[in-house]
Order: sequence, then structure tokens, then C-alpha cells
Amino acid sequence: MQHVSIDDVEPRHPTGDIDRRGLSRPLGTSDLAMNYFALEPGESFSGGMHTHLDQEEVFYVLEGEARFEHMPEATAEPSTTTVSAGEAVRFAPGEFQTGRNETDGVVRALALGAPRESEEGRVPQPCPECGDSDVLAFRMGEDGPFLECPECGATTAVEL
Repeated sequence: MQHVSIDDVEPRHPTGDIDRRGLSRPLGTSDLAMNYFALEPGESFSGGMHTHLDQEEVFYVLEGEARFEHMPEATAEPSTTTVSAGEAVRFAPGEFQTGRNETDGVVRALALGAPRESEEGRVPQPCPECGDSDVLAFRMGEDGPFLECPECGATTAVEL
């Protein structure tokens, strides 16, 4: 058994701005990614619209109200769903989504992903080089994140 207090887990986020606490490592999960978020007004769960081809995601709102934009494929028009405290939303592998706090209060939520490790992240953006792809792969390199075209291999740096 593993036990952890969210208050004992250091916040971590690529930009350092939002309160995101990874619970997977402290709990020793092998098949489940788990993050706690405390979003101030205007903050988002992720850097923008994205999908994981190899992971489903569930968001459970503990406090407040989160607004999610989602679309079944990269070229679809986005739909919106509001998730209130005590409610959850699930995004299937391949479904594009982004969520944020558009209220005046704090949103506290748990984000769960299975399987734990996701290596097939995509963003709905056409390739600036070949134009043959509607999505670019999100990758992590030694110098930070970058986008890669699955068709031609062209890369673009990601600014955080």
C-alpha cells in the first residue's frame, strides 16, 4: 500500500505557473497516470488542444467548474462541455481535448490517464513543410518539447 498527502507533493509544470502535482510516482502506480490540479481563473490543464493516441483520460472535478473543448478528429469543429464539482468526463484515445478554468474561483481536479505512459501525443496542426498531415506529434527532446510531422519528419520547436 502507498499513501500520500497532496500537500506533501511538490507542484511541477513545464512553465512553473500552475499548481499541478504528479501523484503517480509517490503512489507507485504502474498502469495509471494521476495528477492533481488547482487552477486559478484563466489557467488550463494543458498547453492546448491535444490527444493521446495510446491513452484515455478522465478528469474528475473536486471543486469549481471546468470547461472542456473537444473534437473527435483534428479537422472537426470543437464542442464544449462544462464539468462541475462531483462530475467526471472521459476522453477516448484519439479524441482531441483541452480544459480550462473560465470562472472567478479555483478549480481543483484529478486527471487520470491509462496506460500511465503516453508516447503518442498529437496536436491538431497542419505540417508547415509538407501540408500532408492534419496533426503533428508532440515529442520531448534534450532541448525541450518539439512537434514532428508523422508524414515528412519535419520538426518545429515548441515555445512554453
